Amino acid sequence: MDERRRCPYCAETIRAEATLCRYCRSRLGDFDPERWHRDHPERRVAGVTAALAHALALPMGAVRLAFIVLTFFHLLGPSLYAALWLLIPFSPGGEAPFGRLLARLRGIVGAFVGPMHVQATGGGSPGGHGEGPVGGSPLAPDVPPRPRT
Repeated sequence: MDERRRCPYCAETIRAEATLCRYCRSRLGDFDPERWHRDHPERRVAGVTAALAHALALPMGAVRLAFIVLTFFHLLGPSLYAALWLLIPFSPGGEAPFGRLLARLRGIVGAFVGPMHVQATGGGSPGGHGEGPVGGSPLAPDVPPRPRT
């Protein structure tokens, strides 16, 4: 049996699996994060327009035309395309390029900050006073710890 539901905008009865109301043309589906990825068969360059078209239920040609038109307004089209390429993951459930970049930067910063943190806490490095961040501060390594009162 065909399941039905009511359109929340016009209250007409429509099929349960419908994404657009056939009466008022309202979009019914919620935003589906599984559809927000760039690995679609229709992709051309980086898959950004394909991702937008699938996620927003818009025609692919309209999204591509919008990027072309936005190019004539202070190069907004290529800028927006590049920003979305950084934010939209390639595959469903994958990590976006910006997330991978942040993870690499954290690793690089952690490689430099990690040894300084060990030195600051007096972790056996020469000049450390063993008093935690107060005595072995990397900003003033030769200053003795303050007496406690």
